[in-house]
Amino acid sequence: MSDLRVRFAPSPTGYLHIGGARTALFNYLLAKKEQGTYVLRIEDTDVERSTQESVDAILDAMNWLGLSCDEGPFYQTERFDLYRLKVQQLLDEGKAYRCYCLPEDLDAKREEAMKQGRKPKYDGTCRNRQDQPDAPFVVRFALPDPNGEVCFVDRIKGPITVRNEELDDLIIQRTDGTPTYNFVVVIDDAEMGMTLVIRGDDHINNTPRQIHLYRALGYEVPQFAHVPMILGADKKRLSKRHGATSVMDYKEQGFLPEAMINYLVRLGWSHGDEEIFSMDELIEKFTIDAVGRSAGVFNPEKLLWLNSHYIKASDPATLAKLLLPFLAKQGIDTTGGPDVLAVIKGLQERSSTLVQMAEGAAFYYAEQPEFDVKAAAKFLIEENRNLFNELKTALEACSRYDETNLEPALNSVIQKLGLKFGKVAQPLRAALTGGAPSPGIYELLEVLGKERVIKRIDNALNRLK
Repeated sequence: MSDLRVRFAPSPTGYLHIGGARTALFNYLLAKKEQGTYVLRIEDTDVERSTQESVDAILDAMNWLGLSCDEGPFYQTERFDLYRLKVQQLLDEGKAYRCYCLPEDLDAKREEAMKQGRKPKYDGTCRNRQDQPDAPFVVRFALPDPNGEVCFVDRIKGPITVRNEELDDLIIQRTDGTPTYNFVVVIDDAEMGMTLVIRGDDHINNTPRQIHLYRALGYEVPQFAHVPMILGADKKRLSKRHGATSVMDYKEQGFLPEAMINYLVRLGWSHGDEEIFSMDELIEKFTIDAVGRSAGVFNPEKLLWLNSHYIKASDPATLAKLLLPFLAKQGIDTTGGPDVLAVIKGLQERSSTLVQMAEGAAFYYAEQPEFDVKAAAKFLIEENRNLFNELKTALEACSRYDETNLEPALNSVIQKLGLKFGKVAQPLRAALTGGAPSPGIYELLEVLGKERVIKRIDNALNRLK
């Protein structure tokens, strides 16, 4: 074990989005690589917006991705007593103060500052106030040395310096007594012994404020690594207008967790020209130093390509367990139907998602296939009556349904009617599938089996126009 301690700290105000999942992954990989500790903390201090449903959604997504934590999950709402003690500590030491300014007065001051071209920050009205009236108040952190600066070296962004005059006396406790994000995250990261904070670069402006708080509370300042944001194809921040942003939406769409992990890690991290990585390979090769400074662009087509790769490479038995819920969702009952493993083997090469695979499997388990309009118009015609009768006779006589026996059976029809292979196989495929995409004709016949094949040829004969 190393001394490295990292954490993923989502807020349970919604689902686990793509950016959060990537942050979780980077923390997980580094902890595994360096044999450190990976902590999960639920930042639920926003009690009005935090829900148990969101907590469950985040934990389900983490579990689906395989990003199990070494410690946690911890909940901030269970630590309010600690936060209150730390607020009081800063008040007692003169490092924080009560602020009685009304919201409407603060709004007016901000507007006036903006009109005058000044930074719209709190002007410190209550900083030196001695009285304590019986009125609502917030607690503000007294920023030290307004003429100074805070410097830190970000593991991804490099050296960063911010002058204190750019900051203001931030609120650390609201009027209802609840603590604010910037305050509690410092206490939690310090008390939980975090040595490196890996998070999205939307937090980078908070870092100078938090460093002041670490020092004021007597804590050691950890290292920081701010990961660039993820953009849509239009180079704007990824949002719902670009498609699904929830990790579990992709599960529902039939993506495999291995594909999602592989795709997420490549949004900002690279290892030469390699594209495909197993989890073990990622743990071996991942480094913070290889995370780029520029934003990653989310490409749904690339994710789909990766998912297709993992479906092709997966063990059919593993896919079968994953596929069954998707079949059930489409109302497909596999009881008494063709062997699911055999169906999967025929669909793996042409399926990009489990939803697509389930759709492709539907005709196998239907009592009779639903005919595509074009397929019916082209093949369910009176001119094919003799062909279907000859196919029925030849396939009924076939003792075993494998290519060794099926090929001579079809060839006998081809030779008897003087047709080319396609003129026989295409109408037969339409009769068996209704026109749905399918594997090769011999594999199709073998998976369906004699009884279903003959029933479907009879159905086609009955529907001839």
